[in-house]
Amino acid sequence: MFHPLLQPIIALIAGILILVRPALLSYIVAVYLILLGVLGLATML
Repeated sequence: MFHPLLQPIIALIAGILILVRPALLSYIVAVYLILLGVLGLATML
């Protein structure tokens, strides 16, 4: 599967970006959810 540190590192980077540029919140959340969905489907195959 995926490296166990991958999700916390992504969350940390996203949190920093949201603090720096709050306008990016919706884009960061959308990209994160799309990636989770694609990776979840890929692991099911």
